[in-house]
Formats: sequence, C-alpha cells, structure tokens
Amino acid sequence: MNPLESLRLAWRSIRGHRLRSALTTLGIVIGIAAVITFVTLGASLQAGVIGDISPDDQRNVYGWAAEPDTEGGPLAGAQPVFTPDDLAAVEDLEEVEAAYGYATIQTQAISNGEEQVAQGNGLIASGPSYIREERLTEGRQFETGEHEAVINPAAAGQFEENVSVGDELTVTILGGQETTLEVVGITDTSEGLSPFEGFESSPRVYVPTDPYYAEQAVGLGFGGDDESNGGGTESDGNGSGGNESSSNESTGNGSAGDGSGGSGGDTSSDARFLAIIVEAESADQSDIDAARESATDYLESDASDASEFLSDDLEVQFQTSTELLGQLQDVLDLLRNFIVGIAAISLLVGSIGIANIMLVSVTERTREIGIMKAVGAQNRDVLGLFLTESVILGVIGAVLGTALGLIGGYLGAQYVDLPLVYPLEYVAIAIAVGILVGILAGLYPAWRAARTDPIDALRYE
Repeated sequence: MNPLESLRLAWRSIRGHRLRSALTTLGIVIGIAAVITFVTLGASLQAGVIGDISPDDQRNVYGWAAEPDTEGGPLAGAQPVFTPDDLAAVEDLEEVEAAYGYATIQTQAISNGEEQVAQGNGLIASGPSYIREERLTEGRQFETGEHEAVINPAAAGQFEENVSVGDELTVTILGGQETTLEVVGITDTSEGLSPFEGFESSPRVYVPTDPYYAEQAVGLGFGGDDESNGGGTESDGNGSGGNESSSNESTGNGSAGDGSGGSGGDTSSDARFLAIIVEAESADQSDIDAARESATDYLESDASDASEFLSDDLEVQFQTSTELLGQLQDVLDLLRNFIVGIAAISLLVGSIGIANIMLVSVTERTREIGIMKAVGAQNRDVLGLFLTESVILGVIGAVLGTALGLIGGYLGAQYVDLPLVYPLEYVAIAIAVGILVGILAGLYPAWRAARTDPIDALRYE
C-alpha cells in the first residue's frame, strides 16, 4: 500500500472520531506542555540571575571563614576573623587588585530630614570599588573614612521627594544610635550587586566600612581585643553572647549624632569582618584562581591576624559569583527533574490512552481489515496503516503540547519579569517524544490488526 494512501486512511479514521482522538492526545499535550513551560521558566530564571553578574563582578572572589562542608549558601556559619590589617596585606599581594570588608549593618529607620521610613538591612558597608563607576547614573563612588553613601533608585524613591546627589540622610542604627551621611552617588539598578546581597530589588544604602562598620563592629563584639570590645566573644566569634551593655559602654556611643564613634581609640584597627571581597586583576579564570590562592595562603599563614582563629574546625572559603549561584542552579535542576518526572507520568498515561483507543479501533474495524486482506493487502500494509494512525496522534499531541508550553513559558516569564529564554533542544525532544509515544503505543494494536485472520474478520459482526 502506498504510504500516502496509509496516511490518508489514517487521517480519515482520526477525523471520523474527533472527540475521541482529542481526548486520546490530551495526556501527551499536558505532559509535553508542562515540561516545556517549566524548563523555559528555569532557563529564563537562570539567564536573569546570571545576567545580573556584571563582567566586573565576575572577577570578584567572595570570602568568609566557616566550618568545612557548611551548607546554606554565602556566609553560612561565617565567623568574624578578618582584620583591616589582613585586608591591607591581601591588597598588597601581586595577584590582587583590591581587597575590602563587606558587612550588613542592622538599622531601624532612615530619614531625609522631613520624612522617616522604616528600613532594616538596607545599610551595606563595603569598599569604594564594590560599586563600579559604570554602575552609577550620577555622582561618584564614596571615599573611605568619609561619612558618604551611594544609594540605589529604590532608596532614593522611598520618600515623597526623591533623594538626589548632595542630599543628607539620617540613619538610625539598631539600638537607637543615629548617623548622618551625604549622598554622593546613585546606582543604575535597585537589584543587589553581589550574591552577598541577593539579587532582589529593595532599598539599599552603600557606605564605607571605615567609619561605619568599624564603629559598629567593636560595639557588637566583633573586635580584636577583649578590652576594646567589652569582654567580647573572641573565643566563639559570634559577638552576641549577652554582653551588649558592656560593649556599648566600651564604644561609648561617643558622638552618636554624626556617627564618628567618639574618641575611644582607633576602632577601625579593632574591627573584624565576617566577609571580605578580593578583586582579581581581570575576569580571566587564571587571574581569579591566582588571586584566590594567594589570598587564602596569606590568611591561613601565621602572618595574618585571622590565623589565630583558623583551625581544623574553621577554614577560609573563597567563591566567585558563578560558583555561589551554582547552588541556585542545583535547586533549579532539582525542580526541573521533578517536573519532568511528573510530565513523564502524564506521557505514560497518554501512551496508555493511545494504545487503548487503537485497540478499540482495531476491534471496530475488524471487518474492514478482512476486506483489505481479501483484496490483496499484506500484513505489513495493515501494520503500517494502524501504526501511522497512532504516530499521527502522538505528533498532534507533541505539536499542541509544544505550542502550549511555549505560550505558558512566555506568559510565566512576562509575569515574573524575566528575560525569555527558550530551550530549543527541549522543543526538538518534545516532537521526538510524541513520535516515540505514538510508535510504542500503537505497535501492539497494529501488530494485532496485521495478524487478524481475514476469514474470521469477514464473518465479524
């Protein structure tokens, strides 16, 4: 029998039972649509997150000290061990472009002089180069040692009148201390600038670690000697062990109104950082590895202040943005595999549906099969006819499922504001799966039809 004739007869049979054929392919449509929709959302989410890593940030190496094999993402189990002297020594290394501390300062509120709004973890202390000049829409980077800040658009727009460069803001630190800072720059995005922050959009105020974190660190017990931090918690490294009153007395909250920290000694030399950022010479992998290795070697050597806290239970960990986001990728892969597993069940149900309908079709058309064989049709002709019909059902389900999945992925990406990325390989796989399901589901019914005895078939009522 001519293949085109088999195709025509198969299509006529499908059109003769439209509702039954539609319900038969529904399982395949749902399964393939689910796979493509969620894989598209996963690829779009990955592209959105990875896209937030600027070329300059790709050369940053993020470090902290924690117990080996600690799980939970950046800063999980981190202890304050790095001093400003350590950072200065690391920055002097030949393979390192810059090194500075990173910290989130707990705040209560922020005011522009007329309005006051609540703000929690939006005060971020870092080095000047943490915010690249090309990331600024106006103004400049802040300078170390100055009461200056760079804010993002979300922070600038949280008052009735937008904050601009040159304005002053008053920040209330957790505990009631107030500090005044001058806005010297505004970034081009409200999203986080590194994995330490996360990449969600929220108000953020970036300030230099010196003086802002240097003052707060000693008051919180993140100091370098017991006398300056009020009998701090150098032994356990967490600085929160029930000595708030003594630590507050040690800092004296000197000039709380301007955040200068009083005159109780050089607080910056006593501060210890939970996290540090080391910038390599370039984003080349060899330069990144060289900066990481040299920084690790120094910090773990006896020459560093951090080494007195490092042991078998505490080690320095350095990771790039891409490596840190690899943990997110693992979660996305797990979610994708879960969805594919669910879709596979739907495809299995769909294949059973096709097999069932094809068996019914064989039974209904027993007399037709007998007539075909009586006029000279071979077993392979009958086999090809019914196999063609099942493959058509599978292909229709794959095409409709693919179209529905692409539409679902597009709508989902638009809804959560992600860059749309279509995994084209999954589209090809979807079509192949549809054909495969059709072949496997129709193979036995087609074989059964081909084996029908023509005499019995002609006598079938």
